[in-house]
Amino acid sequence: MNNNIIRLENLQKIYGDVQVLKNINLNIRKNEFLTLLGPSGCGKTTTLRIIGGFEKATIGNIYFNGKKINDLPPYKRQINTVFQKYALFPHMNVFENIAFGLKIKKLPNKDIKKKVSEILDLVGLEGYENRKVDSLSGGQQQRIAIARALVNKPKVLLLDEPLGALDLKLRKEMQLELKNIQREVGITFVYVTHDQEEALTMSDTIIVMDNGEIQQKGSPVDIYNEPSNRFVAKFIGESNIIDGIMIEDYVVEFAGKKFKSVDKGFKNNEDVDIVIRPEDIKLVSEEEGMLVGNVDSVIFKGVHYEMIIKEENREWLVHNTLKKEIGSKVGIIIYPEDIHVMKKERN
Repeated sequence: MNNNIIRLENLQKIYGDVQVLKNINLNIRKNEFLTLLGPSGCGKTTTLRIIGGFEKATIGNIYFNGKKINDLPPYKRQINTVFQKYALFPHMNVFENIAFGLKIKKLPNKDIKKKVSEILDLVGLEGYENRKVDSLSGGQQQRIAIARALVNKPKVLLLDEPLGALDLKLRKEMQLELKNIQREVGITFVYVTHDQEEALTMSDTIIVMDNGEIQQKGSPVDIYNEPSNRFVAKFIGESNIIDGIMIEDYVVEFAGKKFKSVDKGFKNNEDVDIVIRPEDIKLVSEEEGMLVGNVDSVIFKGVHYEMIIKEENREWLVHNTLKKEIGSKVGIIIYPEDIHVMKKERN
């Protein structure tokens, strides 16, 4: 049985001489929390706006439950949108803001009151019906915007960087809150952000975009542990990316030495890119190390120390809970499962 609710087929968007989207093909599943992640200008918001009907694709099709909706206006799609600027009506109280769409549908007042009460309870703002929206905090206004979008029971909710205006502490709280709301209502969320941590925290599936193209699709664990190219490895978290040679299956050479790995399927002696996350590098005594280097810098980051270890002509970024003194000599150990081998990118 087909579990996809939205399908984007060969989607392209061109503004004048600029191609913003290049042949986007994507399936979005029912009840999925999918995040479009990438830097500014990568095409993620344009993709979201095409899904919502606010933009038209230059080339390609968009399907909703198997039916093409290219020409369907936003108000006829079973899709609602929450923008970074919440666009609440300042002259209306909380109840009136949430009930606005229901009143347009001419629902009986009794039903409207019941639906608004239920949705306020869902977003944790029961009892706020008569409050003016401009008297609420940023986090509360964001919840009202979500409540207004959800009260009409859309099949899909689009969220365009809705946490961008919040401070760090509130943003982290709302990340978990949004994920809980999505589970409660059981509908598809399509979320746009440039914040890697936000995407990793909330998503079932992450779509990493750059330059109008999808670079990788996968679960947060897959995206972090198995980046498909240098861009993804650099954009998602921090990485040591170095040149290597795949000697044969399960044996790779870098930093002048051969290491066991868990990767296979490359040509013998093929040039490759090696990705090693800073938290996966183990520091030991000089005698125990596979490699040996000097501690060049140490920065305390709260839960770990961030260190630069200089080894011959190479620098290693290392995260460790134990501090090493600047100038001291340390050994480096890298286990096979912590070495990720990627195809070498060609210009």
